[in-house]
Amino acid sequence: MADTCGQVLLGSGLTILSHPLMYIKVLVQVGHEPLPPSLGRNLFGRQVYQLPGLFAYAKHIIKIDGKAGLFNGLAPRLCAGTIGTLVHSRVLQRCQDAGKYEVSGTSQKAEEGSLQHVVNETTKEMIARSCATIVTHPFHVITLRCMVQFIGRETKYSGVFDSIVTVYKNEGVLGFFAGLIPRLLGDVLSLWICNMLAHLINTYAIDDSMSHTGEIKNCSQAVTGFLASMLTYPFVLVSNLMAVNDCGLAGGLPPYASIYPTWVDCWRHLSLEGNMSRGNSLFFRKLPVGKTYAIDQKRFL
Repeated sequence: MADTCGQVLLGSGLTILSHPLMYIKVLVQVGHEPLPPSLGRNLFGRQVYQLPGLFAYAKHIIKIDGKAGLFNGLAPRLCAGTIGTLVHSRVLQRCQDAGKYEVSGTSQKAEEGSLQHVVNETTKEMIARSCATIVTHPFHVITLRCMVQFIGRETKYSGVFDSIVTVYKNEGVLGFFAGLIPRLLGDVLSLWICNMLAHLINTYAIDDSMSHTGEIKNCSQAVTGFLASMLTYPFVLVSNLMAVNDCGLAGGLPPYASIYPTWVDCWRHLSLEGNMSRGNSLFFRKLPVGKTYAIDQKRFL
């Protein structure tokens, strides 16, 4: 119980610190580009036109809503984080207990570090994460909509309880789970890619006789986690767009977004436009040639 409380407190602190980053990322994902591009240099020193980065975007939000504006949607996100941590911890403990019961009834146990052991642990983690994601997704939807309100200056979603009532009145129960399927798929794929790649690296590329083997394995886990998140980013993007799609906010309606019947249609539309990585980076945002942006409809070439 003490460990869970510690995780909740730590998670809440990290959530508060990272919230402005997520806020700006969501606005970029939706396609909100309120500032004109500027001439800058890329990583190779060449002059290119770039879209505003993290700090320029943050200054724009502060100019309009003040510093507190960077924390729009924080309350439902904290609720999601707290509930998600509790659900994840409880379900994972149940899975671990069930695993111990099954092992006690058999003579064989998967050796730690073996492929079977990795598969067993990943399966338990997948179940725990999926349960936490499903339970907290309504708060995730409300968080995104509170953020996207910045675009049209709406106040439709003003608090956690009021937002719950608003979603239920307008969309029913299904409205709380908009964008859930791509989010679940992305989480599951990311977890398996991360753990399987880490197992391959730790088994075939790292010698146990090497010094600092533990640190190297932890590093490989971090690297594979980053790679997995990059590969599954399109699922995150599609999930977030579907969560605000056609919800009555300007950011979920044309010209920002088409009305997508399903998340597959959203995926196809983004793929055709070459926007599957939109919002993936908040630094060195190169201006795509010939793209039209929703705020002023100017075409930058």
